[in-house]
Amino acid sequence: MQIGVDIGGTFTDFVVFDEKGRRYRTWKLLSTPLDPAQAVLDGLERIRTDLLAEVTAGGDRTNAADGPDSVVHGSTVATNAVLERKGARTALVTTHGFRDVLAIGRQTRPELYDLFADPPPPLVPSEWSFEVAERVDHHGTVLEPLDEEALAPLVEALRARDIEAVAVCFLFSFLHPEHESRVAEVLRTAGFLVSPSSEVLPEFREYERASTTALNAYVTPVLEGYLGRLERELPDSASLRIMQSNGGSAKAETVRREGVRAVLSGPAGGVVGAIHVARRAGIERIITFDMGGTSTDVSLALGAPRVTTEAEIGGLPLRIPVVDLHTVGSGGGSIALIDPGGALRVGPKSAGSDPGPACYGRGGTDATVTDANLVLGRLPADQFLGGAMPLDTDAAFDALRRLAHVAGLTADDGLHPEEVAALGVLRVADAHMERALRVISVERGHDPRDFSLVAFGGAGGLHAPRLAASLGLQGVLVPPQASTLSAAGMLIAPVVKDYVRTVMLAGDTRADELESLLGPLTERATADMLAEGVSAIDVRLQPQLDIRYVGEAYEIAVALSDKFLAAFHREHERLYGHAEPQAPTEIVNLRLRAEAAVDVPNIVEAKEADADPAEALLDHRPMIVGREEPRRVNVPVFQAAALRAGYRIPGPAVVVREDTTVYLDPEDRARVDGFLNLWIER
Repeated sequence: MQIGVDIGGTFTDFVVFDEKGRRYRTWKLLSTPLDPAQAVLDGLERIRTDLLAEVTAGGDRTNAADGPDSVVHGSTVATNAVLERKGARTALVTTHGFRDVLAIGRQTRPELYDLFADPPPPLVPSEWSFEVAERVDHHGTVLEPLDEEALAPLVEALRARDIEAVAVCFLFSFLHPEHESRVAEVLRTAGFLVSPSSEVLPEFREYERASTTALNAYVTPVLEGYLGRLERELPDSASLRIMQSNGGSAKAETVRREGVRAVLSGPAGGVVGAIHVARRAGIERIITFDMGGTSTDVSLALGAPRVTTEAEIGGLPLRIPVVDLHTVGSGGGSIALIDPGGALRVGPKSAGSDPGPACYGRGGTDATVTDANLVLGRLPADQFLGGAMPLDTDAAFDALRRLAHVAGLTADDGLHPEEVAALGVLRVADAHMERALRVISVERGHDPRDFSLVAFGGAGGLHAPRLAASLGLQGVLVPPQASTLSAAGMLIAPVVKDYVRTVMLAGDTRADELESLLGPLTERATADMLAEGVSAIDVRLQPQLDIRYVGEAYEIAVALSDKFLAAFHREHERLYGHAEPQAPTEIVNLRLRAEAAVDVPNIVEAKEADADPAEALLDHRPMIVGREEPRRVNVPVFQAAALRAGYRIPGPAVVVREDTTVYLDPEDRARVDGFLNLWIER
C-alpha cells in the first residue's frame, strides 16, 4: 500500500493506492499550521483504522493495521519557513572582504519606478556574517591558504550567538572545494549543521550560490526536526520519501541534509500528476492549473515538466533545478477587501484553514473566494467534502453583505448586493489567475491556443473553464483525482538527482571531451541512485550543457549531443527571436540529471456508455450564471461518482465530486472519457 501526502495552506491531502485492488482512495483533513506534522499523523491514523481493511479487499484487519509500505510526502514546511522568516538561526562564513554578499546581491530593482520599495532582507543579518582569510582565483589556484588558526575563534563566536546552522561560501570553491570542506569539518565537529556551497551548489555566480546555500542552511534544521518526527511515528515497515522541487522524489534522509530541494515540493507533485493524466488521455501540450485554498500554481509542459535554475522564493534567488512554476496569491481562501482607494482586492492574504473562509463556521468573518462561490450557488453547501463538512451559507452571505456595504453596492438586475459583490470577487480573482497563465505561456514564447488546461486543486474546477475561454485554450481536463492530484503525482514521481559542474569551455569543444568531463558526476550519480534503492539498470542519465554567446549574461540549457550547438541556436531563436550562428559561444556548466521511473498504477480505460447522464442527476438548484449578463436560473447538479464514460453534460451545470466541484457556464459542454476525466470545451 502506497500513500501520497500533500500539505496545503488549507487542507492536507492523502491519496492511498492499493496495489492489490488497483484503485485509489482519497482523503482530506484541515491543515494544522502551528504543527504541520499533526495533520499528517492524524490522517495516517485515520487511514490505518478506517480504510486499510477495506482497500486490502477482504484481508485480515489485524494485518492491514500494520501500516503502509511507503509514504511519499510533499511539504510546505521549508516554504513557510522562508516566507514567514521562521527558519534556523543561520550564519554565513565567506572569504575575507565579502561578508556583505547577501545584502548587496545583484543590485537589481524589481519595482523599477517605486522609490520606496524595500528589497527582501537577507536570511543572514550582517552581524552573523563572518569572514575567513583564504583566496582562490578563477582557475582554482590557491592564492592565499586557509587561515586554520581563525577557525577556533570562529566556533566560539558562533556559539556566543546561539547559531544553529552555518552556510559556508568561499570564492571559486566550485573549482577548489578543499577550503570549504576543511571549515565544514571543523564546524560539524563542533556540533553545527553546516551547508558548504561546494556540496549544495558547486556552480559559478557568487551571489546566487551564496543565497541558495544560505537557504539550505536556513531550512534544513526545520525539516530535520519535522521529518525526524514523522520517521519516528511511522511504522518500521514503511519507507518515507520526500517530493523534491525538481519533480522527483528522494529518501527522507537525503532531504534532511539538503532541505532547500524541497521548498516547492507540493506544486511539483501536482505538475507530475497533471502530465501523467494528460498523457494517459492522449495530450502532451498542457498548462497545469492548481488552485488550492491559499494560492494558485501554473506551469507549462510539453510532455515532461519544464525545469529551470532561475527560480526564487520570498524574493531570494534559488539556483537549484526546480519545476518552472508561477504562483499567485489567489485561492479559495483568498480574502476580499476594499482598499483605501475604493478598489476591490482579492488576496494575497488568505483565511487559511484556521479560521478559514466564513462558510467553514470556524470563526472566520472575512469574505473569500469560497464564500463568493457559495453565495452564487455554484458550491453546494451540503456536498462539501462529500457532505462530511457542511458549509455555513448564512455566514457566507453575511460576509459578502458586509463587503457590499463597504463597497457601496446595491441591487442590480434582480441580483442582491451580496451577489453583485460575489461576482466582483470572482472576476478579480480570475483576472489574477489569467495573468499568471499569460506569464507561463505568452511570456515564455508559447501561444496558449496550442494548449489544453489541466485543472486540479480543491477550487480549480470552479474557475478553469472561464479562464480557458478567456485565453482561447483548446479545452479543460479535470481528472477524477483533481482535488488531490498533487498527492497522487508524488506516488508516480520518478527518483531524481541533479548535478552540476562549472567548466567555462569554448563552444566548439567536442562532445566526446565533454562526456569525459562528466565522468565524476556520472560516478556520483550512480552511487547516489544505488543508495536510493534503485537498480543501476533502471537509471537513465540525461547530460545537459548550459551555453551562451560570449558576452551574454545568461545561459540556455540544451541536451548534450553531437549537434548541441545547432540545438542552442534554435532554442535561442525561439526564446529571443534571433540567433547568431557565426558568433562565438561558451559552455558554462555541465549538468547531469539521473532519473529512475517508479511503477505507475495501470488504470484500465472504460468503454463509453449512453450519453445521457440522467442517472447521475442529484437535483436542480438556483444559481447565478453567465459572465456578461448574470442571471438566476435553476441549474442541474450531477454526482461525479455516478458518471460513466461517454456521458455528456451541457452547461450551465455543476458536477460535485467528494472533494471538489466543477462549474460549467451556459456556453460550456462537458463529456466524460474512458478514464473518467471531465473534458470541458466552449
